[in-house]
Amino acid sequence: MLTLLSAMTLMLVAGAQGLLPAVADEKNLKPPENIEVYIIDDNFTLEWNSSDGTVGNVTFSAVYQTPEMDDWIKLPGCQHTAGTKCYFSLPDLDVYEELQLRIRTEKGNDTSSWSEVYSFIPFNKAQIGPPKVHLAAEDKAITVYISPPGTADNVMWSLDNKAFTYSLVMWKNSSNIEERIEKVQPGGKIYKLSPETTYCLKVRAQLLLYSKIGIYSPVCCINTTVENKLPPPENLEISANNKSYIMKWDYAYVNVTFQAQWLHGFLKIASGTNLHKWEQIPNCEHIKTTYCVFLRKFFPKGIYYLRVQASNGNSTSFWSEEKKLNTAIYTIIPPPVISMKPVNDSLRVDINAPGVPLIYEIIFWENNSNTERKYQGGKTDFTIANLQPLTVYCVKARAHFVSKSWNKSSVFSDIVCEKTKPGNSYKSWVIAGICIAAVFIVVIIYIMKNLLRCFNYVFFPSLKPPSNIDKYLSEQPLKNLLLLTTEEQIERCFIIENTNTNTIMKETNQIDEDHKRYNSQTSQDSGNYSNEDENTGSKASEELLQLETGSPEMNS
Repeated sequence: MLTLLSAMTLMLVAGAQGLLPAVADEKNLKPPENIEVYIIDDNFTLEWNSSDGTVGNVTFSAVYQTPEMDDWIKLPGCQHTAGTKCYFSLPDLDVYEELQLRIRTEKGNDTSSWSEVYSFIPFNKAQIGPPKVHLAAEDKAITVYISPPGTADNVMWSLDNKAFTYSLVMWKNSSNIEERIEKVQPGGKIYKLSPETTYCLKVRAQLLLYSKIGIYSPVCCINTTVENKLPPPENLEISANNKSYIMKWDYAYVNVTFQAQWLHGFLKIASGTNLHKWEQIPNCEHIKTTYCVFLRKFFPKGIYYLRVQASNGNSTSFWSEEKKLNTAIYTIIPPPVISMKPVNDSLRVDINAPGVPLIYEIIFWENNSNTERKYQGGKTDFTIANLQPLTVYCVKARAHFVSKSWNKSSVFSDIVCEKTKPGNSYKSWVIAGICIAAVFIVVIIYIMKNLLRCFNYVFFPSLKPPSNIDKYLSEQPLKNLLLLTTEEQIERCFIIENTNTNTIMKETNQIDEDHKRYNSQTSQDSGNYSNEDENTGSKASEELLQLETGSPEMNS
C-alpha cells in the first residue's frame, strides 16, 4: 500500500513538472499591440507591434467581424503569419460598413489572449492609388490616356469611377523642372508644346467630394514629333440660333478643306482609349469655309466634344484643340407666357412655365406711370394686391436659369395689361352716393311739388262763382292774398233783407261810426243785437240758398 502511494506521488510530481513549462509559456505570450490598417484601392495591409516577435517559432493570426456576423471569422491572408504585417482583401466586403479586427500571438499549440478590437470603416481609411497612364505624341501636343485607379472589378471605387478628376505635373526632360500643373481628362491633350522635345509627366486621381487625393502614377516620358506641314485649325468658337449650331475657327492657309468630328462627353472618362469613337458631324465634311452649320437636333441634351482638321490633297493636319459643347448652355429659354385676371383690387398673374425649374423676374407698373416695381421668385402664380380700383396695370416677365456653372436668361415676354375691378371701398362710395342722390331727389320732388302748387295758385286761380251770384258783385274778386297790391282792397258785404229788395251797404267812414255806436251800447243791448244778428244771418243764408237753387219766389 505504501509502495502504491509513493508511485502515485511520483507520477503527480512528474506531471506537474511537465505542465509548468507550458503554463509558463502561455503566460509569457502577449497579444499584439498598436494595430493599424492601411488601404490603397482594394489592397488592405494590417500591421502591429509585438514584444514576442523576436522569439523563434512565434506566429500571428487575425480574425474579423462585421455588425451582421455573430461569430469571428478567420481573416484570409493573415493566418499564422511569421512577421508583424499581413496583406488581405475581402471581395464581398461592404466598404461603407464598420469592420472589426483582432489578433493573437501563437507559438506551437500555445496562444496569447486576443488583442483589443480594432474598428474602422474601409472607405474612410482607403487611399486612392495611382492611375495607369499611356501617352501618344504629336508635334505640339501629347494625348494622355488614363485608366482609373484600382482594378476593373474593384470594390472600393465601384460607385465613384466616373467621379474621378485628374491632375498632372509635366516638365521638359532636359530641365527636370516641373513647369506645368494642369487638369486633364482621360484621352485629353496637352497643347502648346514644342516639336521634337521630350516631356515627362505624372498623374494622380482625386475625389473632391470626399477630399481624397490619390498617389501619383509612375513618371512617363515621350518625345513630340516633327512639326507637321499643315497646322491644325485654331480658336474654335460655337454659337447657336433657334435651330442650328454654328462652329467657327481660324486658319491662315488657303485652298484647304476641313472636316469636323464629335465625341460623347461620357467617353472622355471611360476607361481605355477612344481613338475610334469620334464621329463625323453632318454637313461638316470636305467644306472650304472656316465655319460649319449643323442642326441642333443631331445633338440631344448632353455634353459633347468637337474638333476640326485641315486637309490639302494627301496632307492633313493634326486635329485642333477640342471644344466642349454643353447643350444646356446653348439652350434658348423661351420667354414666359403671362395671363392676368383681376380680382377686386388685386391682379392674379399666371405664368405658363416649362418643366425645368426657373426663376422669374416680373416687371410691374401702372399704365399711366413710369414707376416700375420688380418681383422675383420661382412661383408661376402669384397675386399683386392693394392696387387702385378701376386702374390699368401692365406686366412683363422673363425667365432665368441659374446653376453653378452658368446663368442664362430669356428675353422679356409680351406686355400684358389689365384693368382692376372696383374695390370694396369703391362699392361703399357708390352705395352711399346712390342713397344721397335718392334723398336729394325726394327733397327736390317735394320742393317742386310745393312750387308747382304755388304756381298754379297764382297763375291758374279757382273758378268764379255762379253767374246768378256774380252779377250782384260790383267788382272783381280778389285774385290772391299773396300778391302785393298798390291800394288797400275794400271788402263789400251784401245784406239781403227780403226777396224783393236788395240793399247794398257801403262800408266807408261809416264803419268807424257804427263801431263806436256798437261799443256804446249796454250789455243788454249787446245781447239783443246778437240775437238780431243771428236772425239776420240765418235769413240771409236761406235767401242765398234759394238764389242758388233758383227758387221761384226769388224769380218772382
